[in-house]
Amino acid sequence: MNYTIKNQKLTLEISSRGGEFQSIRDAQGREYLWQGDAATWTDRGPNLFPYIGRMTDQSYTYQGQTYHMDIHGFLPTAELNLVEHKEEELTLRLEDSPETERQYPFKFVLDITWKLENEKISITYLVKNTDDKTIYFGIGGHPGFQIPFEDDLKFEDYRIDFGEGAKPRRILLSEDCFVLEKDEPLQLVQGRYLNLEHTLFDNDAIVLKNMPEEIRINSEKGEKEIRVAFPDMDYLGFWHWPHAEVDYMCVEPWSSLPSRKNIVEDLEKQKNLHALKSGEEYRNIWSIMLTTLDRIK
Repeated sequence: MNYTIKNQKLTLEISSRGGEFQSIRDAQGREYLWQGDAATWTDRGPNLFPYIGRMTDQSYTYQGQTYHMDIHGFLPTAELNLVEHKEEELTLRLEDSPETERQYPFKFVLDITWKLENEKISITYLVKNTDDKTIYFGIGGHPGFQIPFEDDLKFEDYRIDFGEGAKPRRILLSEDCFVLEKDEPLQLVQGRYLNLEHTLFDNDAIVLKNMPEEIRINSEKGEKEIRVAFPDMDYLGFWHWPHAEVDYMCVEPWSSLPSRKNIVEDLEKQKNLHALKSGEEYRNIWSIMLTTLDRIK
């Protein structure tokens, strides 16, 4: 089932399947969200939980027992229940079940809330530990944005603006997208821009750490821009289908990383996962804003 929330600036559609973005349109009806393609990437904007990226052998261990989980965890394909639906706000919920416990031996409640504030979409992840033991998890977003998102422009006209003084570092990944535990500076034009080219993604995702709290996607030839802010996320990924000229790019705020190459991770020992004690809550808010370049101070 799809839910719609809207205000005078935005109309947002969300699926109960994984809480996935289905559409982000501005007041003029322009679509900013990738609408899927059977030849490349059929998704549009999933959420990721309780793991981000791939696990070696699709496996991890917890207290000596081995569990199996697909890429990005079970949230993307799970059916969420409605908690609250207002004109400008929506909350959906996922709770542990026998199906999740086969993959993830913890009790939890995950609420995702989308709220419209003028031209901004705020996305709140609220994880509640309802177990009697510490739970371990990663969480993040994976929206794909249409690029170009203005008439008479092309993908290569756009750039990612990291802001002045940014010094992001690229986490090196293996050919099959596992962490190599090495990183290097991301080379930026004028110390702040990454110009978009399809070949950037020939080796799959670009995953970064030491990020600013916000990035912007815009073009010197255009007037519109997309801002993604992620003040409480430690990592950011950029991706589109490798070796393809597709008109989208995913911007992925992550709280954690995939498995290390050739290592079946122990969930209690993976350094970048969140550890949430019994009865505690974890909250993480990130946002998407559609605006115009002439409003930037």
